[in-house]
Order: sequence, then C-alpha cells, then structure tokens
Amino acid sequence: MLDALARMRNVTLVAVVTTPPRPAGRRAELAATPVGERAGVLGLPLLTPARLRDPAAVADVSGLRAGLGILADYGKLVPQAILDLPRHGILNLHPSLLPRHRGATPIPAAILEGDDETGVTLFRMDAGLDTGPILAAVAVTLAGDEDAPGLEARLATLAAALLERSLGPWLAGTLPAVVQSREGESLTRPFRRDDGRLDPGRPAALLERQVRALRPWPGTFVETTTGRVGVLRAGVAPGEPGDEPGQLVRDGRSGLALATAADRLRLLELQPAGGRRMDAATFVRGRAGLIGTRVG
Repeated sequence: MLDALARMRNVTLVAVVTTPPRPAGRRAELAATPVGERAGVLGLPLLTPARLRDPAAVADVSGLRAGLGILADYGKLVPQAILDLPRHGILNLHPSLLPRHRGATPIPAAILEGDDETGVTLFRMDAGLDTGPILAAVAVTLAGDEDAPGLEARLATLAAALLERSLGPWLAGTLPAVVQSREGESLTRPFRRDDGRLDPGRPAALLERQVRALRPWPGTFVETTTGRVGVLRAGVAPGEPGDEPGQLVRDGRSGLALATAADRLRLLELQPAGGRRMDAATFVRGRAGLIGTRVG
C-alpha cells in the first residue's frame, strides 16, 4: 500500500506511522515492521510511537500537518485526538465487506465462515472499531480453496486500486461517505495459539477451512501420542465404516487422515514439533505406530 501511495501523482507522503520494532527470530533482535523498513527505503520520515494516546505521539503526528491520513493493517485503535487532525480525515482500507467481519482478523474469518465473497472497504475512521461511514467498496468471489496469505495478497492489490480511484473524488468533495448498515454486522478477534487445535468432534470440511484460514498464524495442529504435530495442508475425503472421531487412519496406501464427526480430514503436509515439514507418506514411514491411535 505504501508503494502504491508513493506512485500516486496527487499524493505527497509526509511520514509513515507504524508500531515500534519488536524482537524477532531466535536471537530476539529488534526488527522494524515491513512498512517501517519500506519507509526507510523510500526515504520517508518514520514515527514509531508505543501508544498513540500519549500526548507526545499526538504532538508528533500533529506536527506533520497532513491533510489526509491513510491507515491499513495498523492493528491498534486510533484516538479521536489524532482522527481530528487531518482536515480530510483518516481513511481506512479494511479487507472485508463492512459491516461483516469488523475487527482484527477479517481475512481468516471469511475463510472460516465459508463466505462466497469478500472484498475491501474504504471508510472514514471514527472512534469505533471499523464503524465509520463508507466511501467505496469492491467485492471478490471466493472459490473455496483460498488460504489467508494468498487472499491477503489479492485483497491488497484490490485495495491499492480502490484507493487510487477514490482519493481524487474524496479530496474534491464529490465522493459521499455513507453511514454503515447494521445488517449483517459481525466482529472478529485476534487469535490465540490454542485456536489452531483441530477438534475431530467437528466436520472435516470445517477443519479444512481452519487449516487454510489460520496459516501462518497461529497454524493448526493435533496432539498425538508422540507429541504435537502441525497440519500445514489438508483435504476432505469420505469417511469409512468403523471410523471413530479422533482416530488417525490410513489414507490410501501411504497417507494419513483424521476421522472426524463427518468425513475424514486428509493430512497432506505435516510438521512434527521441532522437525521439518514433510508430506504424509514421509511422516507415516517413521511413525506407522500412530495409525489407529487417537489425537488428544
């Protein structure tokens, strides 16, 4: 999005505001956010306040004297003191068709819910959580095989084009902002590690969505008798007589599946704790004793 803004002729970038560097990697060395790194490449001033509500942060943003703010994937609420600064407001690009999937995890939510479509909404921010009036939106049809990273990349491209089409009319005062409907509203939340646990008491179709939606964070897994195993790719196959939900069963000659409440979840790519990722056949060769056991 930052690169798209930098290419727009009617935009002069005065600064980038992002979260502070955080420990990353095994050595826990401080690393800038991707947008912070890109700002450095573009030679833009960079602000990294720990809390936007701090008076010093408000003063720093005020000092930029920006006429418009653009927010994408910031991850924190913006206080009213900052929302009031730009005369054209702060516009947010949200990767869902608002009011559906407000909040922190709209892209995984669309996959988890099996939505037929999703999209990007451009709206003017207010003090609520993704509740401001809508300027424009674009919808896309979902095929039902998307994963979160791929859908995020697709929506980012759409968001950049939507912003470029909308920015001129908004600044000219010819693009109205329409109050959001209450119909169909829903709220998403940040994920926790345990949200990745695959529950065989649910149908395999829902678990397969979970695998795609929670990639890469928090990832999905099962607890086996030999320890936790990450499930990186999965599919759905019909159940067979004798299947008991929670049981690990053979999938064809050399594969592995999890019997569930409805059908089987084919475990196509796996990663044992502390190990490398591998296909099911490779996994089973060294762990044939897991066949017939139950996940925790």
